[in-house]
Amino acid sequence: MTGYIARRLLHGLFLVAGVVVVNFVLLRLAPGDTATAIAGEMGGATADVLAAIRADYGLDRPLPTQLAIYLGHIARGDLGMSHYFNLPVSSLIAARLGPTVLLVASAQIVALVVGVALGVLAARARGGAVPTLVTAFTTACHAMPVFWTGIMLVVLFASILPVLPVEGMSDLRLRDAGWITRTLDVARHLVLPVVTLVLVHLAQYARITGAAMREVLAADFIRVVRAKGAPERTVLFRHALRNAALPVLTVAGLQFGHLLSGALLVETVFNWPGLGRLAFESLLRRDYPTVLGVLLCAAAMVVVVNLLTDLAYRLADPRLRTVP
Repeated sequence: MTGYIARRLLHGLFLVAGVVVVNFVLLRLAPGDTATAIAGEMGGATADVLAAIRADYGLDRPLPTQLAIYLGHIARGDLGMSHYFNLPVSSLIAARLGPTVLLVASAQIVALVVGVALGVLAARARGGAVPTLVTAFTTACHAMPVFWTGIMLVVLFASILPVLPVEGMSDLRLRDAGWITRTLDVARHLVLPVVTLVLVHLAQYARITGAAMREVLAADFIRVVRAKGAPERTVLFRHALRNAALPVLTVAGLQFGHLLSGALLVETVFNWPGLGRLAFESLLRRDYPTVLGVLLCAAAMVVVVNLLTDLAYRLADPRLRTVP
């Protein structure tokens, strides 16, 4: 297991390095001039000012040289300075990482629980109206774009049912209140962004769970368990769901990247102060060091989650523990 983890970590490092190179080249080749954007923030764009900015930020050097310098800084843990915020990119990411992790983790847990429950419900019904309703509901949810769902929820709860906050992470008027009040306030602000992500991503879990449960419930050992007089709840959750959880676990790891990309859009819609909002603001201002830092952080998160999923899969299935 130790050797497997080491190989996976090495593979993940190479993957993240490849992502960094591709992102850097694409952003440098994008239309527009970074020096002009920086000079615009400073209030002037004369030829001398632009030349000085390019020299200060190394923009006058060849692209391979810029890439080599950037990779050297990354290897030392230096993500550079933000052109717009005039702060280290690492400090900006550290300040915004917590809200994004809270949003993504909450949405992943709720989507997994609700999706698995719908899949078990559909498999247990064995035909009739329940599987049809579950399929129709999950198909409709899967077909809705995440940004459209978020906008519709903002319109609904901002003008028609103003019972939940539609922007931000907390109410500034409660910053001096007790920690319980502030925690409940963050939970209220979290509801709509989480619901937006859950509605889009629970369909995959429901479909995989339903298909796996139907296959397991038709197996011979389930007939033996029922013949022994085990209650239906024991059959479903202790025997069937336990054996059907492996494909769901695999999909959960693969879905994390999609969930993270969806969270970046949701943060923009709901003005959630996370990495997605930071990336959006930085793109508008051509703050490329910050954009590259956010993309690097997102790639590292996906690699780590995939590694944890592989380890969980090996722990859940003893047959894989001997596979190199």
